[in-house]
Amino acid sequence: MNNQCYFAQNNIKHIDYKDVKIISKFITPSGRMMSGRRTNVSAKMQRQLSAAIKRARFMSLMPYIAR
Repeated sequence: MNNQCYFAQNNIKHIDYKDVKIISKFITPSGRMMSGRRTNVSAKMQRQLSAAIKRARFMSLMPYIAR
């Protein structure tokens, strides 16, 4: 298992809320955000990720819940 942050590994400096394909990797099948411990994302990027997920949900790019 690789212990490096996904975003540092792929040289991503800023997480864009419009990039739903990347953001959806960090959401559980039930629609909840995964913890930083589980995803191995650095604390700084985890904060950016949660803000991007919340913004994408608000802009109706992603659902709030999955059924």
